[in-house]
Amino acid sequence: MNSPTLSLRHNHFLNGGATATSTIHIPRSTSTSRIRMSLQETGPSIAVVGVTGAVGQEFLSVLSDRNFPYRSLKLLASKRSAGKSMKFENLDYTIEELTEDSFEGVDIALFSAGGSISKKFGPIAVNEGTIVVDNSSAFRMDENVPLVIPEVNPEAMKHVKVGTGKGALIANPNCSTIICLMAVTPLHRRAKVKRMVVSTYQAASGAGAAAMEELVQQTREVLEGKEPTCNIFNQQYAFNLFSHNAPVQPNGYNEEEMKLVKETRKIWNDMDVKVTATCIRVPVMRAHAESVNLQFEKPLDEDTARDILRNAPGVVVVDDRASNRFPTPLEVSNKDDVAVGRVRRDVSQDGDYGLDIFVCGDQIRKGAALNAIQIAEMLL
Repeated sequence: MNSPTLSLRHNHFLNGGATATSTIHIPRSTSTSRIRMSLQETGPSIAVVGVTGAVGQEFLSVLSDRNFPYRSLKLLASKRSAGKSMKFENLDYTIEELTEDSFEGVDIALFSAGGSISKKFGPIAVNEGTIVVDNSSAFRMDENVPLVIPEVNPEAMKHVKVGTGKGALIANPNCSTIICLMAVTPLHRRAKVKRMVVSTYQAASGAGAAAMEELVQQTREVLEGKEPTCNIFNQQYAFNLFSHNAPVQPNGYNEEEMKLVKETRKIWNDMDVKVTATCIRVPVMRAHAESVNLQFEKPLDEDTARDILRNAPGVVVVDDRASNRFPTPLEVSNKDDVAVGRVRRDVSQDGDYGLDIFVCGDQIRKGAALNAIQIAEMLL
């Protein structure tokens, strides 16, 4: 993704949020030959549900960046966006209203329109023979629905392929789970994680484009000495941090924290692994950071851990102690790879049975859209 595209998209966020946008600008470097490569008669037909949202727009960007082959593309959104024009890869599209008839002839549907929409329209699409890759939490813990990070557990969806005529649901994990397990799973494969303690520092993008806009607006207001506008969150976000805004459950954990617990167990197919989490919302635009403490069954020293991480797909190691340079949310924004650093032995545990690591990943990209497109690629 090049800078002209990012700049234009960010301006959309600032001027009213992605839900109000009607045009997507493609990178200036996109060539005619690349466009023709993407539009292939043998490729699947694609539908993007929730195309005007932040993740919906990122779906399109990733499809283009990865030259995903498709023969047709249908853009779906709410009634208020229907009829608007959207430009993508030098072609003009008209946004269509999402209805029960939207999925006829659609091979793959990428959903990012919220859990209630997924629950209603996901099964309808499946009944039409469409494979649904859903970014909401609606189906993640359904035992009959694969919950997939392609680099971690591709075998969970090995029975699902385009071209069989059979519809299916595949769930995209929560963004914090994806970013965490991208870094931890390679270590887990070597030494088996017994217990994981995660503290997250989560960006505004996780609450949608309107939350990103509100963070910018509040920052401006606070610097000007004005009262901050609090429409998305019920308290000041700029220059502040607070416990994640997900509902708190009777056990004292919020839903975001329990997602890390439950999704990790399902993805690893290990109901015995102990996971605890504290999730915090921080005033960062679009990339999450996570501090992860690990306890292993087998010894794993920090040098070996770094080597494992350097060779892990989708992971980059940023671990320069001499210059005190480690991963930051800003540096991973708009990037595909998850960055890992602060790799060190846990001095509270005896021997080499514990490690601390610090992880950063783009919430909209690998935490949502990229992971979904990678799942779609595995369906071909």
